[in-house]
Order: sequence, then structure tokens, then C-alpha cells
Amino acid sequence: MRVVSGIHKGRRIKVPKYFDLRPTTDFAKEGLFNVLNNTIEIEGLEVLDCFFGTGNISLEFISRGASEVTSVDINKDSYKFLSGIASEWGIENIEVYRSDVFIHLRQDYNKYDLIFADPPFDLEERTTIPDLVFDNELLKEDGMLILEHSAKTDFTKHKNFVKTKKFGSVFFTFFE
Repeated sequence: MRVVSGIHKGRRIKVPKYFDLRPTTDFAKEGLFNVLNNTIEIEGLEVLDCFFGTGNISLEFISRGASEVTSVDINKDSYKFLSGIASEWGIENIEVYRSDVFIHLRQDYNKYDLIFADPPFDLEERTTIPDLVFDNELLKEDGMLILEHSAKTDFTKHKNFVKTKKFGSVFFTFFE
């Protein structure tokens, strides 16, 4: 994995072999950020990255000029890994939390320009994420939620659904 664009462009994210994760592929990440570049101005955004795993998406937002990224994952190895990269790369505008995302979404009083969530594809509660975000008013006016998922999950009937984009076997659904 690598950072695709911005101030950290080309930097490799060397994930330990023992990580049992499904990181967003470079292909899917490039597709997602191409869509975002044509939709919003990333520079200056306040972003919440849920289920950050390797930190791949958090680091891409930082590299592209997000003003603040809050990254939440319950996995202790993920927490240590992303915290270590942030320290090694001298990144100061990231907050890394080791926490249950569902609890965090219920207790977070901040408002974000963009929330990205990449829960495990087989996690049953993944379909509750849009309601948690909107019921708890975690987005600023004109804010956006993006949920990464497999073909097995369909959000087209959700009241805040905007669109779904497919890149390979990965789907990104956008909500406003």
C-alpha cells in the first residue's frame, strides 16, 4: 500500500504480515479519491475514519490536506501501527483512538465534514452505521458519510442515500 497523492505521495505503508485485515486496495482508494476530488475540497476537512485498520484512508486524507483526522478502531495492533506511523512521519493533525466504533459514534459530540467507515464486511451491525451518524448529528451541514462495503449490502433505500460507486469488488456508498 502507498499514499497516492499529496504531501506524503508515494510513501509506502508497510503493514506487518500478522495483521488480519482487509485494507482498501490502492485501486479502490484511487477511485474513491477521484470521486471526492470532483465533489468536495479535501483541504481543510475535518474527517472521522471509522474502522481505520491500517490507517490507509486516514493517511490519504492527511496527505491531501485534511485539517484534522480522527481515526477510531478497536484493534490494539491497528492503534499501535497508525500511532507509530503518525509519530514517524511527524503527523500532528491526527487523533488515533482505540475504541469500539459503535460506542464512539454514540458518544462523539464533534461534527465532521466527512465520515468514512470501512467495517468488516461480515459485521452484522454495519447496516446501523448510517442511522448512528445521522441520528447523532455527527455531520456538519453539507457533510458526507461514505461507507465501504461488499455487494451483499444495499443502502439504496436509506433516506440519506446519494449514490454508490463500485471499484473492483468494493462498493462505496455516499450519504448526505
